[in-house]
Amino acid sequence: MKEGTVVVTGGGAGAATNSRAIAAILYISAANEKPSKPCGKVVVRLLLQTVFEPMTLAQSAHKKAKALRPGARRPAKELCSECGLCDTYYIHYVKEACAFLNQQFPELETQTHGRDRDLDEPLEQYFGVHHDMMAARKLEPIEGAQWTGIVSSIAIAMLTQGHVEGVVCVQNTEEDRFQPKPVIATTPEEILAARVNKPTLSPNLSVLEQVEQSGMKRLLVIGVGCQIQALRAVEKELGLEKLYVLGTPCVDNVTRTGLQKFLETTSRSPETVVHYEFMQDFRVHFKHEDGSIEKVPFFGLKTNQLKDVFAPSCMSCFDYVNGLADIVVGYMGAPFGWQWITVRNERGQEMLDIVMDQLETQPVDSKGDRHAAVQQSIPAYDKGVTLPMWAAQLMGVVIERVGPKGLEYARFSIDSHFTRNYLYVKRNHPEKLEEHVPEFAKRIVGQYKLPE
Repeated sequence: MKEGTVVVTGGGAGAATNSRAIAAILYISAANEKPSKPCGKVVVRLLLQTVFEPMTLAQSAHKKAKALRPGARRPAKELCSECGLCDTYYIHYVKEACAFLNQQFPELETQTHGRDRDLDEPLEQYFGVHHDMMAARKLEPIEGAQWTGIVSSIAIAMLTQGHVEGVVCVQNTEEDRFQPKPVIATTPEEILAARVNKPTLSPNLSVLEQVEQSGMKRLLVIGVGCQIQALRAVEKELGLEKLYVLGTPCVDNVTRTGLQKFLETTSRSPETVVHYEFMQDFRVHFKHEDGSIEKVPFFGLKTNQLKDVFAPSCMSCFDYVNGLADIVVGYMGAPFGWQWITVRNERGQEMLDIVMDQLETQPVDSKGDRHAAVQQSIPAYDKGVTLPMWAAQLMGVVIERVGPKGLEYARFSIDSHFTRNYLYVKRNHPEKLEEHVPEFAKRIVGQYKLPE
């Protein structure tokens, strides 16, 4: 072989990129002298192609894609959670990114946290990869917050202290307090305008094109499991230097029409409900505009009328605890009146650290045994059993006193929903059952006897 001859083997875009870099280096070496101007131009061209051509190709791939028009049938069909990805040109990646088309928990956990969850470690099997967990509440609660305002406080501190340039969060439209409106907040006021949970399907990722076009390089995204799985799948395409994800646990979202049916079926005054939650005392708590709290026992819900209000995506979801977020703030593993914080990685710890001086904290606890209650609830829900209100109230009082508490209540809630959702997928999408249900969920469901 002659000195100065370049031989490059291999295939694909990566090989072509590497070959140009090698060619540029060897071209200089082969000259065995200071490169002439023509040689220098060749080297510069090769190196520029090495750096920029692959980047341009990668960027243009999704930018050439067209967002779906409103109302168009989605790739996930009836299982679509309206996460917003298909409302952008990132629909280019939907087959790989969608939580309901491609279940990829172990891979995305490893990408996000450096490893996937240890299925033989009881806490991780249920609650995902984490290195810290606690109950907390703000020393000075934010007025109008659904709980004490920890999520809003983290977001505001991340923004005002310069850790991020924007925060993806969800306000409501002017016309409807429950209609979600995703925004990229750049002021504390815009973040505060997003406080309080919106229990309807929300297209949080619909702002991703705006993020790229804005030139922001450091971003905080607040979202739920299905949104975050899609976000993690396209994270490397966003052009960000740093992405922080603050998650909330999520279950049983509804369409706006479904929400109205739930409120009208369950609350004494649906038109004045500000927000609601399924609480650790086994009651649904409705907060009304006048500040009053209405409590309806789980066992008194008109299940036979409500089985169709929850979105099919939520009935097929197994990421209750938002396993791909950096930090998760909820309530179900904490004592009543406290919030539950799960720190999954260093970015999550960074977010917690900047508000620790605003919080009162205590260790998480676990009491009781959920198994009998879960097993009894499976056929009751399946058959749409509804107790008379007096009996439901009595059962609620008894279970509140002797039932599962703390992390055991969280496991009760996870078990109840996973068994229900497993049955839903098995009956309605049997072809997806094996691949769609993650291994950790299969192990959890395997503790119980299910109807056919």
